[in-house]
Amino acid sequence: MRIQFPNRRQMMHARVVRTERTTPHFVTVTVGGPELAEFDFLGLDQCVRVFLARPGQERLTMPPVTEKGWYPEYRKMADDVRPYVRNYTMRRFDPVAMELDIEFVAHDDGGPASEWALLAREGDEVGLYPEGIYYLPPSGTDWHLLVGDESAVPALMSIVEQAPHDLRARVYLEVPTPDDVRTLDAPAGVEVHWLPREDPRTTPGRLALETVCSAGLPKGRPYCWIAGESGLPTGLRRRLVREHGISKEDITFLGYWREGVAAVS
Repeated sequence: MRIQFPNRRQMMHARVVRTERTTPHFVTVTVGGPELAEFDFLGLDQCVRVFLARPGQERLTMPPVTEKGWYPEYRKMADDVRPYVRNYTMRRFDPVAMELDIEFVAHDDGGPASEWALLAREGDEVGLYPEGIYYLPPSGTDWHLLVGDESAVPALMSIVEQAPHDLRARVYLEVPTPDDVRTLDAPAGVEVHWLPREDPRTTPGRLALETVCSAGLPKGRPYCWIAGESGLPTGLRRRLVREHGISKEDITFLGYWREGVAAVS
């Protein structure tokens, strides 16, 4: 799968500037600090590794970056200093104020990153490591299909907000409740479909998968970007290839998480 990395990549420390409960199931955490002056922001669905101190740790310790990257060094860290690490899409970057917005899905019974976001206060420390963008449409496509559950909503909104004015696309955003639906500033040729779930026990992504599969697709060559709980991108990719003859090379599919499986770090 193709990915475009920023030219500058280094571990950075930042601190919480403010938080906002965007909707009942989303919270935006704004972080800032002088080290963000070196942040190489690409926009679109660019993600960032977020490092958080674990309970009981007196301070946040970041792994060094070597020629082999940061992860081998991270695995070598002792349990009492190894931080949590998660991957999140960036919603906004202000190079003048040196502030960065990261939007978290807020679950009352969620993982450590969700819990941290809900409890974050001004001055809390966080570590950042820039990653790349996966939204890389090839030339020659006629329209875009963009699909995701709530874990992909920040990326999808960022992509649409930065889309060229002549983009033709269908966008499907699945969210937990109707109160999580927001206004999205999209080009005239972009159809935005918010899909709030009716049953809270439904696996995220199922509604989006069923909705897209039952909808007629426009003619022409599409570029598809699909992300969320692993069943959505893998299942929809399979259906698009088998039933619609879409080339695998024209589909970017990203399993952000898997139901019932906790992140390992």
